[in-house]
Amino acid sequence: MTTDDPAARLAGVLAEIERARKLAGRPDAVQLIAVSKTHAADAIEPLIAIGQRAFGENRVQEAQAKWPALREQHPDIRLALIGQLQSNKAADAVALFDQIHSLDRPSLVAAIARAMESGKRPDCFVQVNIGDETQKGGCAVADLPALLAEARGANLPVTGLMAIPPADVEPAPYFALLAKLARDHGLAGLSMGMSSDYPTAVTLGATHVRVGSALFGARA
Repeated sequence: MTTDDPAARLAGVLAEIERARKLAGRPDAVQLIAVSKTHAADAIEPLIAIGQRAFGENRVQEAQAKWPALREQHPDIRLALIGQLQSNKAADAVALFDQIHSLDRPSLVAAIARAMESGKRPDCFVQVNIGDETQKGGCAVADLPALLAEARGANLPVTGLMAIPPADVEPAPYFALLAKLARDHGLAGLSMGMSSDYPTAVTLGATHVRVGSALFGARA
């Protein structure tokens, strides 16, 4: 098998996750979210065929265009929204996704809470701007306690935190900080780690890793 073979790529990523999990002495499992944004159904189907069931998308509209047909054939697929969410798309996101990894502001808490009145209740991760970067989404570290209180007050199913460390720097300190924040606030979920750094994230406690290019190849 070559590195262009989907089975080989998936096996390699899963092996790296398992190696990092054992290195950290962790008994718990880590969920691999295959980031399928910008990839068409014909690129996704080979991974589904060999057993991958958790996928991540950045945009609600793109996910609406390709996933309903795929899920008709594979109803056990779990979808995670990992990109920024506009409040006016909250109802569509709640209807389509099983997890929302980008809850980052009070207005979105209110919009998601309204959307969940339909009865669908996807797990929510609060996104933290862990590197205090102006160009990135996520709430400031200092604002996290208030946002969590608001989300819990609205009865949202908040299960963890999500973050994307600054590019081109050592990610471990940022992963460690996110893990500490999660512990401090009684949250078990940690959505952190991408293709370039997911083994480090796993050793530092990631429960969900979001891997795209290592599975699908570089995007055009």
